[in-house]
Amino acid sequence: MNSDDYHESGEFLDLFSLDAWQALRDPVRAALEGAAPQAGSIVDLGAGSGLSSLLIAEVLPDARIVAVEPSAVQRAALLCRLGADPGLRERVTVVAAGAQDAPLPDRIGGALAMNMIGHLAPDARRELWGRLRDRLADGAPLVVNAQPPAVPMEIPEAEFVRVRVGTHTYVGSGAAEPDGPGALRWRMRYRVLDHSDQLVREVTAAYRWFVVSPEAIVAELTEAGLHAVTGPLDVVRAVVR
Repeated sequence: MNSDDYHESGEFLDLFSLDAWQALRDPVRAALEGAAPQAGSIVDLGAGSGLSSLLIAEVLPDARIVAVEPSAVQRAALLCRLGADPGLRERVTVVAAGAQDAPLPDRIGGALAMNMIGHLAPDARRELWGRLRDRLADGAPLVVNAQPPAVPMEIPEAEFVRVRVGTHTYVGSGAAEPDGPGALRWRMRYRVLDHSDQLVREVTAAYRWFVVSPEAIVAELTEAGLHAVTGPLDVVRAVVR
């Protein structure tokens, strides 16, 4: 992931992720079963503003967490969240790096890679599976999700979220087009509307996303020596065979 991907749009992402993470809570909680915090830290790859790290901390109250996030604006939100909670501040270490080059502990009690795997090209994905496989404690899960579409295609602009804050309404929309083999170019639009739905401000952003289906993730993980199964909302859980 390029650390500038969210330079313009990062202020909106936590707000727009709340409902999605509410839906993901139960599938991710179930997939974290078998985590081994006594064996090592839980690694949260692409931790963003910290919603995933909060869930790990809730599910595994004794776990140390390594939150890996390359985007400075996302790390700022994450550190604000940690700063307000002394308990989390003791447990979560924030690493400014991408998933593919982050320094990882020699032994980890589990790993989460939610809503981020499309930032990695296929070769980088496969390299990551190998790095995690070599570090996962016995029975500890790797949890990753696939996001549609599974193949490159034209996607007309559509609104995906609308959230009211005070007298403003924040609206997120996006469109995509194929961008080379196995990839999309997403073009996102974030608007702030006033109480009468007049435009106050608009921010646009674009980034490349490598499409991958849950079936392809399972196949890659199997090739890497893990046993993987797909659960609700295309959340894949894998353990070392």
